Amino acid sequence: MPLSTHPDDPEDSPLSRAQLAVAGARSTWVSVGVNLLLSSTQIVVGILSKSQGLIADGIHSLSDLVSDFIVLVAGRHSLKDADAEHPYGHQRFETAASLALGCLLLAVGAGMLWSAAAKLQSPESVPTVHVVALWVAGGALIAKELLFRYLLAVAKQVKSSMLVANAWHARSDAASSLVVGVGIVGNLCGYPILDPIAAAIVGFMIVRMGWSFGWDALHDLMDRSVDEQEVEAIRQTLAETPGIRGVHDLRTRKMGDMIVVDAHIEVDAKLSIEDGHEITVAARDRVLQRHRVLTLMTHLDPWQRPDPDHLNPSAPTR
Repeated sequence: MPLSTHPDDPEDSPLSRAQLAVAGARSTWVSVGVNLLLSSTQIVVGILSKSQGLIADGIHSLSDLVSDFIVLVAGRHSLKDADAEHPYGHQRFETAASLALGCLLLAVGAGMLWSAAAKLQSPESVPTVHVVALWVAGGALIAKELLFRYLLAVAKQVKSSMLVANAWHARSDAASSLVVGVGIVGNLCGYPILDPIAAAIVGFMIVRMGWSFGWDALHDLMDRSVDEQEVEAIRQTLAETPGIRGVHDLRTRKMGDMIVVDAHIEVDAKLSIEDGHEITVAARDRVLQRHRVLTLMTHLDPWQRPDPDHLNPSAPTR
């Protein structure tokens, strides 16, 4: 979706880079506070109540805390201006951070699966958990779901894929807390093996989420194009610019949360070079105002009015 299809509409007008940074940092610090409280509570209570599932969920929250700091550092570096070594800016720092977050989740999830597998091999060693673990798991579920909704709302406002990834990470935490709660209930009902099974399910969910984030970030680092809907929106903006007769060979590649665009635009062949240049400048300004485009590179092609005789072979020759 374009960042703003109607720049004059205050609701759709794009935020400045400073506003994006402030909104993203504020939401991430909220996440830091929530995850710090949850991880410490879950791990301590999990140890005292002998719940492996709750400990796993606490480690999951702890990984969120690490990812929050990755988001803060990446968000700060991605806003640096372009320099001689990075002429397109530092927006891909966010993509690299998303890749690092994916690798972190893969490692954490694999560790949880390994620990749960060890418990499942000796089910007689699984203790009965204390009921307080269930209350903590329920509180964590509510807190994580509320955090997810808040983070996702901010991520959509600032159009940040990294913040979207962090928000869905919080949703995965909510789902994992639900699974842990079910496992604890089963343990309390006389089926102790359900607690490490819940821990294994949480580990699998984390591995799956880490793979998804890492794979998407890897594709973005390989200059993946944006979706077709956004490409067509950019094409339409170019085509509607006064003086442009046609647009072809439009290519896009992601640069963090921004887009780099290359396009061939056609103008009347009888126009002067200066007139053609003014049309390309106007087209560039329109695209940068209406879409999340970092830069637009254009190639100017001459457009010839079709010869009516050529279009109608039956016309009499002169």
